[in-house]
Amino acid sequence: MNTKDLAPHWNEVVHRTKEQLQVRRYSPSTLKSYLAHLRHFCATYPKKTLADVNDELLRSYLVGRAKGGNFSESTQGQALNALKFWLEQVEGRPKAFIDLRAKKKKSLPTVLSVAEVKRLFEVVDNRKHRCILKIIYGGGLRLSEVCRLRIADIQSDRLQIFVHGGKGKKDRYTTLSARFLVELREYYKEYRPQYWLFEGQSGGQYSKRSVQAILRKAVERSGVNPYCTVHTLRHSYATHLLETGTSLRHIQVLLGHASTRTTEIYTHVSNKERRQVISPLDRLE
Repeated sequence: MNTKDLAPHWNEVVHRTKEQLQVRRYSPSTLKSYLAHLRHFCATYPKKTLADVNDELLRSYLVGRAKGGNFSESTQGQALNALKFWLEQVEGRPKAFIDLRAKKKKSLPTVLSVAEVKRLFEVVDNRKHRCILKIIYGGGLRLSEVCRLRIADIQSDRLQIFVHGGKGKKDRYTTLSARFLVELREYYKEYRPQYWLFEGQSGGQYSKRSVQAILRKAVERSGVNPYCTVHTLRHSYATHLLETGTSLRHIQVLLGHASTRTTEIYTHVSNKERRQVISPLDRLE
């Protein structure tokens, strides 16, 4: 399916939607995703017009994509959000159609033990690379957040990190380790970044791919869980805080979660309460 050569009326739809996404300052990744899904929809129905778009057509489209494979629950949700934005925000159709979201599988996050995290850091010789991984774990940062960190975001006097423009464009503060601050200062003296805390070779933001490559190499060298991702460090941060007595509410604020329901997932992977539970077998004489 060629999503580039759309019918003129669909090209106009895509153009209007792009303008609205830009005006509302949606992130580049969201803009790219929404427009890709919208183009796919338009290319699927080249002879249809806006007047033909109704609940039945949208349901048929989403069901067809789901049956076609390679269309996860998450991707289906993205497609639905893109179409809802177009119809509701661009075309002015309030509550334009039935919500057809697929139910997501409730899988538990991958979490490293404290010993594994320590081992992961020990195999990274490059100071800059090690600081990147440590600040992700030490502050529970998302991949995009660590790449956007500015020098000014490190508030050493208050031992906190200012995270600007997090998920949902929400600012927050998170933890800065006093012990790590010493190492971070040594990194600064060695690399002398100008604006971004971690700069690429050209002086711009450090790329997400570079951060992922650093972690991938560290995972291979350390022998920790091979499914470990950058987000695993964030999950591990939250879980380890919970295990040392930090309240769920406080963890929610540090992570920037909109709801405690999201944060509650860590109660299922924490070892603290499980260790306190006595198996019925231990009560048998």
